[in-house]
Amino acid sequence: MSNQDDETGNVARLSLTSMSTALAASVRGIDHVAIAVPDLEASIAWYTNGLGFALCERRTTTGASTSMVSAVLSAGEAVVVLVQGIEAASQVSRFVDHFGPGVQHVAFRVDDLDVTLKQVERAGGSADTPIMAEPGIRQVFLTREQGSAMRIELIERKGGTFSDQSVEKLFRAFESADLY
Repeated sequence: MSNQDDETGNVARLSLTSMSTALAASVRGIDHVAIAVPDLEASIAWYTNGLGFALCERRTTTGASTSMVSAVLSAGEAVVVLVQGIEAASQVSRFVDHFGPGVQHVAFRVDDLDVTLKQVERAGGSADTPIMAEPGIRQVFLTREQGSAMRIELIERKGGTFSDQSVEKLFRAFESADLY
């Protein structure tokens, strides 16, 4: 046993709990939820016509060997990013094949990405991508959590937004690491 804890391991549990609490304190909200879909047009129609979301932008992203199409929709403060792989080998298509259509990742907004990532690492987590930085925005994807199969993205925004280049960098990072 470490950290001078008693036979029951109480100090070690308290230490992990305090790290987890510190991480939760870094989260400022949900930046967006990305949903992998097999038919982007049908999903856009549902979110806009059925649920009243506004279509904000569309994008085609090309990696080294695969690509995807996406759409950003919003309603109030809620932001949904719909993603569809173009080729069967696309990371998005592989996600849908493995997990089915649904939430591909949840992006949490944080004030300081470096501090938050250190908290994640101290708690035993890790990043699957390098930190991607563009003017006013920094982001990183964490390793998929095995218990829920959820992938978390951490985003620090200082007035920036996604660009075609930033989305392509993330897409290529996933592609090169063979992640989905």
